[in-house]
Amino acid sequence: MPTKYDEDAAPIVQFDARLEISPFLVFRRLREGKSVTLVDVRKEPKGHTLEGAEPLTAEFEPPPDSMTVLFDDDGTLAIDIVEAFQERGHAQVKALFGGLELWKFSLDPNVVGEHTYLIEVPETE
Repeated sequence: MPTKYDEDAAPIVQFDARLEISPFLVFRRLREGKSVTLVDVRKEPKGHTLEGAEPLTAEFEPPPDSMTVLFDDDGTLAIDIVEAFQERGHAQVKALFGGLELWKFSLDPNVVGEHTYLIEVPETE
């Protein structure tokens, strides 16, 4: 979930397990070869994305036999889309907690190994 701030501008980070999934858990599932459908919900992806991710389309329906993880830069947009999918009965759809920003920050290649599943998005002309 996006970071909120208290009156003193101190960050308040809230994790909602009903809507979100930890980058560490997704990383572990990928490493173990478990099925995870990754969906980049950004309209114009820039910077990085996750290896194997597909773009969100109007026709997208989450597969019933796989965990589906929606992500964007910081998790803001993904949360709203996850809520809509869950309201339609797709309980295995989750938002990546902290988005790509937390993924990149927390999954240091020096610790987890070179293959972090984070890849650069090719620039469009």
